[in-house]
Amino acid sequence: MKKIAALTLALASAASLAHAQDAGGFRIGLKAGGTYSNVSGDDVTQFTGPNYETSIGKYKIGYNGGIALQIPLSSDGFFSFAPELLYNRKGYQIESDAKNVAANIEKQEYEQQRVLHYLDLPLLARINAGGLFFELGPQVSYLFGSRTKTQVTTKYTDGTKDKSEDRSDFVDYLGGIRNEKYKGDLSNVDISGVAGIGFQSEAGVSVGLRYARGFNSLIDSKDTDNEPKAFNNAFTLQLGYLLPTK
Repeated sequence: MKKIAALTLALASAASLAHAQDAGGFRIGLKAGGTYSNVSGDDVTQFTGPNYETSIGKYKIGYNGGIALQIPLSSDGFFSFAPELLYNRKGYQIESDAKNVAANIEKQEYEQQRVLHYLDLPLLARINAGGLFFELGPQVSYLFGSRTKTQVTTKYTDGTKDKSEDRSDFVDYLGGIRNEKYKGDLSNVDISGVAGIGFQSEAGVSVGLRYARGFNSLIDSKDTDNEPKAFNNAFTLQLGYLLPTK
């Protein structure tokens, strides 16, 4: 996270030296795009189970969308505050193979996906430099639901195959709001650090790439002495339109 922050500040400083300022007033609009997420940490298998890989190629694809604001903090629009409220489908997936399961089975392919339904509230400081923008700040997220899908494909030695699929019931985590004594298996609140870069036209059309890293564990540790380490990681690619109000 320190490296991301340093890079963002360095790019912002370079933009400032170039005097590529982009004047703008208060804006409000919508953003939507794709999410590429996983979970990582020393104790991540306590959450996912065995056979989980944290490499970037194993991330899960989801989507996000919501409302965005841009509030100028300087008269020339160079500095601004950019809060958003987003629905975001994060989570993880596990893929593994099993061979020699039985005499007539060549291989079994196992895939599990767990979707974590979040409301994200990024509170970002933003530098606008000639259309190019840089953003950095905290994000508060609330987990309100989860669902797991498991799929097993069996390939037989005679060349045939069959596929079975199981979807769990939707797990409701809103009990944390309704009942103070509620305790789920996952933490309801996630705090992340966010860094991003993008481009926004004068008309308000934007494209941005962002990375968010969780700081508190996903595993609910209210009744444990040592907090297990399992954290959200998510890249988001967003398209947006922020309507100018002046």
